[in-house]
Amino acid sequence: MDRSTFRSLGNYNYRLWAAGALVSNVGTWMQRTAQDWIVLAELTHRSATAVGIVMALQFGPQLLLLPLTGLAADRLDRRKLLIATQATMGALALALSILTITGLVQLWHVYVFAFLLGCASAFDGPARHTFVSELVGQADLANAVALNSTSFNAARMIGPAMAGVLIAAVGSGWVFLINAVSFVAVLVSLFRLRAGELHPRPAARQAKNGLAEGFRYVWGRPDLRAALFALLLVGTFGLNFPIFISTMSVTVFHGGAGQYGLLSSAMAIGSVTGALMAARRARPRISLLLTGASVFGVACAVAASMPHYVLFGMALVVVGLSAQTITTSTNSLVQLSTEPALRGRVIAILLAISLGSTPVGAPIVGWVADTFGPRWALAVGAASGIAAALVLLRYLMKYRGVRVRIDSGLPRLVPSIVHRTRAG
Repeated sequence: MDRSTFRSLGNYNYRLWAAGALVSNVGTWMQRTAQDWIVLAELTHRSATAVGIVMALQFGPQLLLLPLTGLAADRLDRRKLLIATQATMGALALALSILTITGLVQLWHVYVFAFLLGCASAFDGPARHTFVSELVGQADLANAVALNSTSFNAARMIGPAMAGVLIAAVGSGWVFLINAVSFVAVLVSLFRLRAGELHPRPAARQAKNGLAEGFRYVWGRPDLRAALFALLLVGTFGLNFPIFISTMSVTVFHGGAGQYGLLSSAMAIGSVTGALMAARRARPRISLLLTGASVFGVACAVAASMPHYVLFGMALVVVGLSAQTITTSTNSLVQLSTEPALRGRVIAILLAISLGSTPVGAPIVGWVADTFGPRWALAVGAASGIAAALVLLRYLMKYRGVRVRIDSGLPRLVPSIVHRTRAG
């Protein structure tokens, strides 16, 4: 791997932040796995709909609180805001662990904690994503964003597998407790940052309608509109991995918690690979998003047809790689091409789309899994990838002057003659 792939780690503040975030991310993925498992296998009788409701409650606040979260990231001290949100999420994990270990937990408890965690995460997300630019500056921003995704997905590779073993050995409650303790790492890193080495950010404009200003900015940018709409399609119907993996594992392959954890980790292998590939790129392009969406659609369709969980796990590697290409590249594209004073609000819109679309899609996908089977739920994810690819293709044809040509039976994108003439 090229040394430039990890260049942001040469920065003390970023290195400290990344170390704390990695520990916390492992705990987060352990809790997500245990939460989905306890709902699917312990508090209900394999109800994918219940898992979808939990996801909706956890990610719904991204939409509900959108008028406040992006503005908070632009106007408040991001470091202090992150300390508050991380401490809150740690306390919620601790409370849920106590209820579960004592045997008092009920399904409605999980619903309530999922919603409260979603509220804290809604403020945490925009602040955490935009805080990266204060750690490394503009020159290394794309690299740092990609390395953040690498850390998050490396944790996805480790966390679910660890959770699967611990759930079988000691129960879900102890997994929630480990997650609560993991927040200490990121809090320590935030307190130990060298404030004098942070990169100051431009002050946000004092507009009365702060969020409206962010929407106007996005609407005036056809490239951002296309990228975010494609992300909306994939985020609503394609990024419902807890439903896809848990229902395929339990219902189709008749596996236990260990198999579920391994399948989640298999997809994370692809996600880590995709994030590392993104770290090597100086700047993402719309054409890369088109490729990622197309591969995602095909990979989900292939995964839906797999007859054995090992083959299903292999297909999940490609699903993870393509999904990560879409999400990381969209994040980098938005951060690098948005005015710094508006970055928090635009990132809040991005997160509301990628995470807040889940409350709409997860119950629908869960219902499809319960009614028609998990394979059909994956087919819905496949359709979302193809639809997203068509949106991006339309943008490239309308605004970038490309056309589709069939070469040796395969489609290729080539610049149109008119576009080349005008450019020249």
